[in-house]
Formats: sequence, structure tokens, C-alpha cells
Amino acid sequence: MITKDMVVSFNYTLTDESGTTLDQSGGEPLAYLHGHQNIIPGLENELANLNKGDKKKVTVPPDQGYGTYNAQLRFTLPKTQLGGEPEVGMMVQMSSPEGSVLATIVGMEDDQVHLDANHPLAGKTLHFDVEITDIRKATAEELEHGHPHGEGGHHH
Repeated sequence: MITKDMVVSFNYTLTDESGTTLDQSGGEPLAYLHGHQNIIPGLENELANLNKGDKKKVTVPPDQGYGTYNAQLRFTLPKTQLGGEPEVGMMVQMSSPEGSVLATIVGMEDDQVHLDANHPLAGKTLHFDVEITDIRKATAEELEHGHPHGEGGHHH
């Protein structure tokens, strides 16, 4: 059964409100350490107490997923500040007083580039179709590091 400190592997398909597939495990299960914030809270909470082989449909509202959309995270910069050949859809890493920020180029006009630093799934209700493929106790090293190692997990 899925409880805190268990390594859980699961297959999933993620869709949006219209049913468009946004992401999927593609036959290689995703592994996470339950109770350690390795995945979004709304999904982790719904997987608690499931067993190997269980299937579940989970709806995650924005505040339990990637957050609500924040219009203040949209900004415009001169194209020269980015260097290279920026294109709509590109993701760029930038420095800010709060640290490193990842932003998506959402538009361009003349010498200006419009950027959005919201997570691409911010403000979206997410629909997961999951199947639990494995559950095991985490090793001492995994607990110390806060994530699973090995197949489907993090490799050092």
C-alpha cells in the first residue's frame, strides 16, 4: 500500500480539460518517493493508500498542481538581451533577484520579446489516468536524498 517513504512506480496519461494528451509515461513507469514532494501535491495525495495494480482517474485543480496563473510573470525585454535567434516557444533561463527563472517566449514584435515565466501548466486543471505498477520500501540512501534511485528514478 502507498504510504510515506515508499517508492512508487506508475504509468500515467495526463490530459487537459479538452481531453488533449499533454504528457504520458510511454510504457516506462515514473518512480517517486511518496511523502517527499517529488510530484505535484494533488496527484500525490490521491495516490495515497493505493496498491500495486490499482488504476485511478485523478483531477487536480491548479492550486494543487502547478499553481494559478500569475499575469505579473509576463514581461517584455529587448531582443538584444537574449542573444542568438529567439523564436516563439523557446524556453530561456534568466537570472532574477530571486534566482534562476525559466521563461517561455510567447511573442515577438520588432525588437521586443514577450516572455512568460509561469509554468506552462499553471492555471490548468489536470486530468491523470494512472496505474500503479510497483510499490517498495525506500532504501536509507533514497530517504536521505529525498528521491528514488535506480530504474525510473534518479541516477547519480
